[in-house]
Formats: sequence, structure tokens, C-alpha cells
Amino acid sequence: MFLHMRAAAEDFCEILELNKHRFRAGVAHSFTGSAEDRDRLLLFSNLFIGVNGCSLKSAENLEVVRGIPIDRIMIETDSPYCEIKSTHAGMGFVNSLWPSKKKEKYDQECIVKGRNEPCLVREVLEVVSGCHGLEDIDHLSEIFYHNTCRVFFPHDLDSAADALLASGHDTKRSN
Repeated sequence: MFLHMRAAAEDFCEILELNKHRFRAGVAHSFTGSAEDRDRLLLFSNLFIGVNGCSLKSAENLEVVRGIPIDRIMIETDSPYCEIKSTHAGMGFVNSLWPSKKKEKYDQECIVKGRNEPCLVREVLEVVSGCHGLEDIDHLSEIFYHNTCRVFFPHDLDSAADALLASGHDTKRSN
């Protein structure tokens, strides 16, 4: 299940509690709540928290994201909305840039300026990595892929991916 929650954590969690037997796993999509809201959601072991540009706007948002365990995060773009803007607190962690042009000057080699494109999920990955002080972005992307499979494709999880993640190949934290 893919679920929206805006300024309604108490009601949202009550509804989830009443219906938790009806779903195997889910994502609280485009999460922008408080640390308290995050902690309420994390009490549901089968619920992941979806993070995108809207989740990374302010220093407070970054602190909230820092408190989400890596194995409970789902990264997303919410394309065409929720891009990471130059004014967002998370922008300092972004290393990837794509050429862009206004939609009136469309060029297939560029993204459309002001529109969140699916490829920009890389920026969300970079910000989450930076928030958590993690250096190994490739391993982090493997964890997020695994998280996605756990929710949406549990029958496709392969034993090699599970073994890699369980092998003690720790994601390195920067100092």
C-alpha cells in the first residue's frame, strides 16, 4: 500500500492500527511530518517512510530524516512535483546535476526546468546519504532497492541480495 498522510498522524496511525491485518506492507508516501510523527509510524514494523524533495526542505526536516532507520526508508521523487530546490536545506548534499531547459525549448538531452523528473531520485539518495553521514552511496542504493523489493516485490527478493546485505558489508559513515 502507498499511503498519504498530511498533518494527521494520530488519525492515520489509528486507522492503520485498526487495519494492520489487511495489508502486508506499506509506505507513508512523501513524508513531511515531525519527529513525533516519524516515531509513531516506525512503531508499525511493516511500514516504510517515503522521502522526496518535500521531505528535505528545512533543517528540521533533515533532522527528522536522520532519525529514520535506513532499512525503513523508501526514496522517491513524486514526479513531477517535490523536486529539491536550491532553497532547500538538503541541497548542500546534492552532487548530481542535469542540464535543463524550459519546456518550450524541449531537448531530449535535458530535463525540463522546474519539473521533477524520475532521474532526480539520485538527488534524494545523495541528501539522505548526507543526512545520515554515509559515504558508500552505492551500498545505500542497494539497501533502498532491497527495501523497495520488501514492500512491492517480496517474491523477487534474491538470496544473493539478502546475503550481501546481511554479510556485515557495513555502510561507512563519514567522520
